[in-house]
Amino acid sequence: MASNKPNKLAFLSMPAPASYVAGLGRGASGFTTRSDIGPAREGPSAEVIAEAQAKRGEEAEVDPEQFQDPDNEYGLFAGTTYEQDDEEADKIYDQVDEAMDSRRRARREAQENLELAKHRAERPKIQQQFADLKRGLSSVTDEEWENIPEVGNLTRKKRRREERSFVVPDSVLVGDRSKNEYENSLDAREQQSGGLVTPAESGTLTNFVEIGQARDKILSLKLDQISGTSTSSGSATSVDPKGYLTSLNSVVLKSEAEIGDIKRARMLFDSLVKSNPKHAPGWIAAACLEEHAGRMVKARQIIKAGCDQCQKSEDVWLEAARLHNNEDAKVILANAVQHVGQSVKVWMAAADLEHDVKAKKRVLRKALEHIPNSVRLWKETVNLESSATDARILLSRAVEVIPLSVELWLALARLETPDRAKAVLNKARKAVPTSHEIWIAAGRLLEQEASANPDKSEEQRNKELELVDKTIEAGVRELRKHQVLLTRDQWLKEAERCEAEGSPRTCEAIVKATVAMEVEEEDRLDTWVGDAESAESRGMMGTARAVLAYALKVYPDRKSLWRRAAELEKTHGTRQSLDAILTRAVHHCPQAEVLWLMSAKEKWLAGDVPAAREVLERAFVANPESEQIWLAAVKLEAENGELGVARELLVRARTVADTERIWMKSAVFERQQGQLSTALETLAAALTKFPKFAKLYMIQGQIYQSQKNYAAARASFAAGLKTCPKEATLWILASRLEEADSKSIKARALLEKARLVNPANDSLWAEAVGVEERSGGAAQAKAMLARGLQECPTSGILWSMSIWAESRPTRKARSVDALKKSADNPVIICTVARLFWAERKIEKARQWFGRAVVTDPDLGDSWAWWLKFERQHGTEEHREDVRNRCVAAEPHHSPMWQQIAKDIGNTGRTIRELLEMVADALQ
Repeated sequence: MASNKPNKLAFLSMPAPASYVAGLGRGASGFTTRSDIGPAREGPSAEVIAEAQAKRGEEAEVDPEQFQDPDNEYGLFAGTTYEQDDEEADKIYDQVDEAMDSRRRARREAQENLELAKHRAERPKIQQQFADLKRGLSSVTDEEWENIPEVGNLTRKKRRREERSFVVPDSVLVGDRSKNEYENSLDAREQQSGGLVTPAESGTLTNFVEIGQARDKILSLKLDQISGTSTSSGSATSVDPKGYLTSLNSVVLKSEAEIGDIKRARMLFDSLVKSNPKHAPGWIAAACLEEHAGRMVKARQIIKAGCDQCQKSEDVWLEAARLHNNEDAKVILANAVQHVGQSVKVWMAAADLEHDVKAKKRVLRKALEHIPNSVRLWKETVNLESSATDARILLSRAVEVIPLSVELWLALARLETPDRAKAVLNKARKAVPTSHEIWIAAGRLLEQEASANPDKSEEQRNKELELVDKTIEAGVRELRKHQVLLTRDQWLKEAERCEAEGSPRTCEAIVKATVAMEVEEEDRLDTWVGDAESAESRGMMGTARAVLAYALKVYPDRKSLWRRAAELEKTHGTRQSLDAILTRAVHHCPQAEVLWLMSAKEKWLAGDVPAAREVLERAFVANPESEQIWLAAVKLEAENGELGVARELLVRARTVADTERIWMKSAVFERQQGQLSTALETLAAALTKFPKFAKLYMIQGQIYQSQKNYAAARASFAAGLKTCPKEATLWILASRLEEADSKSIKARALLEKARLVNPANDSLWAEAVGVEERSGGAAQAKAMLARGLQECPTSGILWSMSIWAESRPTRKARSVDALKKSADNPVIICTVARLFWAERKIEKARQWFGRAVVTDPDLGDSWAWWLKFERQHGTEEHREDVRNRCVAAEPHHSPMWQQIAKDIGNTGRTIRELLEMVADALQ
């Protein structure tokens, strides 16, 4: 058996093949040792190696250089000369490569950018990952920054503390040794001085009070010398002792660069005035430069030379007068009028230099002799007159000299009596037929004359006021004849100016005559409503009223226009004007229920109940089947204690109108009066007629719940949920019934089912959070709140609950997140205001409460929180303002407001009383 095995080591005794090199197959090429130095043998040739590899079955190695780049010429052409044609060929090849590459460059770069963006999205930089946190550091206050704890050793390894020791000097040791020692004896010097008092060199004490007094005395002597009050120098200086320090502060210290600039500018201006001595601005600039440099004498010399060279330039004379004192300026301007006697500016400057009124008048009258057609000179002269008679005489002369000046004509008309003013305006109209100001002045004069006498009858006054309308209409026609075409916007501005100056009838006349200009017929209504709103926003109520009055005359059957006019009168007018508008409104729009209701309500608020009844009776005639009018009549009678009449009206309404809302109000009325059995009967009858009306089930269930009949209440809510599964309030009431019956688990189940039926309903989520909080599960409530915010990311009530669920330091950051998600939500705005209140930022809190009620004035809780805030931090004026604005807004919604307003015990409460009660109940 052993002899059959092949000998694996037999090759060791065989002779080596020819040209064998050990390790050649592994890449070895042989090596030479020290013993081989001498006649070394050559290695195998390439042919021998190839033959050996072929015998073994190995493939020949491929030369990596055989496929080299032909551009890399180091082989065949390595020794050739690089000539011009080679360079041209290379350029052509480069151009071809560039052209081929440009075809795909845009696509390739876009692909690279896309891949880079994808890579950055998958693996963002650390800087990008922390960008939002770095932005958040901008809101960190100094106090929060100081409270950040220091970073400790987080490696959990003990670090070796490096302790270094130093040699303490002997002086420190000696000082420490004697630090706590007590002396119990006096040395020789202390015994001589009589104790521990430190003596001066002469043995006397230093009196610092006397030193201070001496210093003050020396300083006062120096100031007296400077101010000239001391006679030691023999002459006074021009230093003002009171303004000395102030003048020192006003001294301008110029740097070397500024001084160099001044020198350079001085050379330029010197060259300018020498090359062109008749150029007035050059002389003025040169003088101003010297004034800036503080060389007033030189500046006056330059401007004097300028006056000699440019005698016909008024600017040079005026600059010369400015640079000199008052007396010298008078002389300069006296010379100026010899050369530029037609310059109004020079004469006005000369008049301004005079401090006496008579002297001013003398100068201005001299000026009028030279320039009789200057309106400015005439106006200044008239303004100086203290007597109306003298001013009238001057203006009469002025309009003769300058008949085209509208200002002078109007000034003369204002000074005349009404009769003579009419004559003046007629002359002015003939002299300047293109002036609209004269026509407007005529209208204002007629209005003033009509309103001046209080003894006139109303009919006579109205007849005279109609002349104002006719005058303005005639003026518009005449101006069109003379090609004076003012735009409607210009006319409306004139109307607003008349209103601001106390002429409302003229304003109204201008609007009547011009508001229909330049407006297409299909755009009239929108344009006029826009004009009225813009005038109202500027506080011009008369203009807005006039625009709406004209629009109502053109469109008397537009309910929206009448309502807009009524709201304007309600906000800015009187009760009489509002009553007149509403009376006309119901006459023109008898089918508009809202106008009837507004009219009846205003009369009721004014305390005139019979008139309100009369309005509703007329409304019944016009709208016999109107649900709103029936309910308004019931409310009127119920509020005034006529319960029997109200009940009869409801019975009649159920017969005539027979709507679900009337049946509901009937049940609510009986419930408020304590007739629960009657209310339940009414609800049963209503449900047979209107089984899809959810509020009937709600009221029925609440009545049973108030009677502690939980089974019947549960049956009512279940029936309601079966027919009205989309009514979230019904689900909430059913859940609260289970909570009242101590069945929180069933309440949770109901709300879970409600959320499945009504997804993304924030009221249901808020109620679910409330159930968890009332059950004592704070963690479950927080988890429920987080789920709710995921489904309703813009819900104000959920964000508000989330903010208050946070700890106090993190509430501010949470409120910022809420505002980013839903910036215009009034609940979030009110919550932010409460946060400012908690931080005692009173003014900011007040502003945010104001924003909340402006965003949605129908939310009663916002008003109540504001009142609660003003009770603590505001004045009685602030509180009264909140109450009045709340009454005007008439809020109806919000959780706490509805809970208190719909309580049976609060029936008949006014909005002001409800506001106080809600503010008391909020916590």
